[in-house]
Amino acid sequence: MVTRSASPQGYGHRMNHLEQLVSEWLQYRGYFVRQSVAVGARAKGGFEGELDVVALNPVTQHLLHVECSLDALSTEQRQLRFSGKFERGRKYIKDAFRGIELPETLEQVLVLQFASGNVRSIGGARLVTVREFVHEMFDGLKGTSPASKAVPSNLPLLRTIQLAADATRIRANGHRIISEAQTSEH
Repeated sequence: MVTRSASPQGYGHRMNHLEQLVSEWLQYRGYFVRQSVAVGARAKGGFEGELDVVALNPVTQHLLHVECSLDALSTEQRQLRFSGKFERGRKYIKDAFRGIELPETLEQVLVLQFASGNVRSIGGARLVTVREFVHEMFDGLKGTSPASKAVPSNLPLLRTIQLAADATRIRANGHRIISEAQTSEH
């Protein structure tokens, strides 16, 4: 089950496709997922911040906080930006799942489109690149078939990844929507 948080004050943003894909992957893997969770209510209104994706696997008791970014900031700028986000995650994770007993351990992950060098941790969280995340999904969907074990239709981005993973199993046969003659002009 996926829930989105919206505050009466209108805090929050439209979720980007990366946050949506992370949410769908976690839901597919059995997690209860919340997205764009406003945390740290201020006395005069507003919030201290927002957590992109928080998830709890009730079977394994794995508690996870994931921030997603498509930025091209320097490592130093990212350290500053994300250390605050992950600190708020540690401070307010219980508010995100009010009424549910949570495990003591919280794992935090930053998913980045652009990452350079050997940096594997930012802001106190483990770093996963988008490429690594896509490989994780491909590996996790290996052996599933859109015909017999389709990803549920309420997870449209992940279902698209499943179609792509399935398509890589066979060689293209030349049948296309846009003919080769048309594609060569671009």
